[in-house]
Amino acid sequence: MPYGGPVTGTDSLDPIAEAHRQWSARWPGHADQMAAVTSVMRAQQLLLGRIEAVLKPFGLTFAAYEALRLLAFTRTGTLPMGKMGQRLMVHAASVTNVIGRLERRGLVGRAPSPDDRRVVLATITADGRELAEAATAALHDADFGMPGLSPAQAAAITAALRAVRASAGDLPAEEVPLAEDTPLADDTPLAEDAPLPWRATTERRP
Repeated sequence: MPYGGPVTGTDSLDPIAEAHRQWSARWPGHADQMAAVTSVMRAQQLLLGRIEAVLKPFGLTFAAYEALRLLAFTRTGTLPMGKMGQRLMVHAASVTNVIGRLERRGLVGRAPSPDDRRVVLATITADGRELAEAATAALHDADFGMPGLSPAQAAAITAALRAVRASAGDLPAEEVPLAEDTPLADDTPLAEDAPLPWRATTERRP
């Protein structure tokens, strides 16, 4: 079975439902949590496979798309690479790898910060912006790999997973939304997408 693809074959058994049945018979107090975790992990595989299939014609992985989209959301198209790692919730080495690939395609440029040469700035190019917009339109057309899911259902999933993230310490202690008239710094992504909300929890090769 290819990574991210549906289960194939003649067996119509849902492995997660069967695991839930077995758990319920042995450890009924933990069956629902087990099924929820297993379902999230499986859904992550399926969704990432669908999304990367949409992005493949653009020559982008999801990690590369996220980097372009993050830069495109800033007012100047520029961010320190260290801050990109924070916003994308990945290791600095992953950002370096992704930006290096995008730079070789002329989609992003890198340069030392004029204020601190130890800081490397990544800047999206005009070609990078154009590609990011085209890829975003394709993802919108594909409903981000979740066709048929209503906005209310998507919001319910986000809310449920937010509780999981909060319990794991993945959210700041206090989250104060920016007022509409609050000026943004040049390196601040537009409020509705900072940080990128769709970040997959499993890093994959850019």
